[in-house]
Amino acid sequence: MEELRQSPGFLRTTFHRLKKRRTAMFGLVVICCLFFTAAFADFLAPSKPHTMNPAERLMSPSSKHPMGTDVLGRDILSRILYGGRVSLKIGFFSIGLSAVLGLILGTLSGYYGGALDHLIMRFVDLFLAFPVFLLAIVIVVTLGPGEWTVIAAIGVAYMPAFSRIIRGSVLTVKETEYIEACRTLGYNNLRIITGHIIPNCLAPLIVYTTLTIGVAIIIEASLSFLGLGIRPPTPAWGYDLQAGMSVLEFAPHVVIFPGLAISITVLGFNMLGDGLRDALDPRLKT
Repeated sequence: MEELRQSPGFLRTTFHRLKKRRTAMFGLVVICCLFFTAAFADFLAPSKPHTMNPAERLMSPSSKHPMGTDVLGRDILSRILYGGRVSLKIGFFSIGLSAVLGLILGTLSGYYGGALDHLIMRFVDLFLAFPVFLLAIVIVVTLGPGEWTVIAAIGVAYMPAFSRIIRGSVLTVKETEYIEACRTLGYNNLRIITGHIIPNCLAPLIVYTTLTIGVAIIIEASLSFLGLGIRPPTPAWGYDLQAGMSVLEFAPHVVIFPGLAISITVLGFNMLGDGLRDALDPRLKT
């Protein structure tokens, strides 16, 4: 893994492996399209996501409103495009927070071991005692709903899983011969950790991060559906789902399109994560 990481063609080799997996490339295309539509929502959206027109409420899909309108006459396509910004922001920031916290705790625990390892792992086990979604609900209810509260809740809820994954990788890497060679050469612990331990533990971290971003988006949508996440009038897929449940029988498009947005986005991240898991596996030589 060390030789592969230091090879000039590491990124090229990884992408070459990734290209061989059609499902992974499909996921990458979906994610790129999502980023594009979220970034240029101001130009792609037919109208502002907050613009209400009671005279056009619950309209079926048409040329003027490609995905129809909701119970307040707002254009559903516009709300989905702008809602993508919120979902991506929460997904990346929350899992980024989990990854950073997990990387720090997992590295310290795995590298130093002993009493520090025992203390950190008992702290992690305390959070693992609660289901992720339940723990996120408790944090949001305690701190109050909002974007940054949801980010903090999901970030803390997934921190234990990242800590366990990194700790396992560090325990394996620190026993390798090149780490022993670094110690023999007189490298201090900080240099060994930052220069050799962490770089060789990034592959599982990247894969798990990609996979859990999709789950974070589902949790955010679920919290918004329950009224605990994003507050109106901010466009959010989960909140739009909840608002459309009362008219599901005679206006199903109000629920179908936000549901499809969530499903396709999560599917894209899962497919890309599966592909990255295989592409970053050092045992594969294809």
